[in-house]
Amino acid sequence: MKKVFFVSILISILGLSACIKNEEVLFMGSTVEFDASTYNANAAGLTYPFMTRVPVYGAVSSTANSPALTRLSGDVKLRVNLVGAQRSAETKITYQVVAAESTALAGTHYTALSGTGTIPANSSFGFITVSVLNPGATTGTKDLVLQLTDNESITASVNYAKVGLRIAQN
Repeated sequence: MKKVFFVSILISILGLSACIKNEEVLFMGSTVEFDASTYNANAAGLTYPFMTRVPVYGAVSSTANSPALTRLSGDVKLRVNLVGAQRSAETKITYQVVAAESTALAGTHYTALSGTGTIPANSSFGFITVSVLNPGATTGTKDLVLQLTDNESITASVNYAKVGLRIAQN
């Protein structure tokens, strides 16, 4: 009886632990995402981060490695990552200001944005430059929310297409 029990347990162990062939999952598409969105935590109740410091590429923005984002910051470069294989020709990226979530005004708090940018050929990233203007000292902050959009050459990431800039006015 012990022998039958032992053999049945051995057979069930061997039978239930068979090898399963793992299928290799490869991402063959291409998307674009804001670098700052991938490294910084989302703002409370939102699906994207609000940057209160000048974004640092490939790192969390903190007091140790980046200055505060203020009306005196000048040009702020936002890195846009290409997720997928590099391309032999430059890639056009498009973006827009999310007016419903922004309190900053074009021409007052930042220069009007073109809505387009490029990722150079054989590169994994490009930049969008936001020129912060100095309207004079006031209290509070102004928010500028940017969102990458799909175009004919590439799609925007579902999770990392938005980033907010919180510009201190004091």
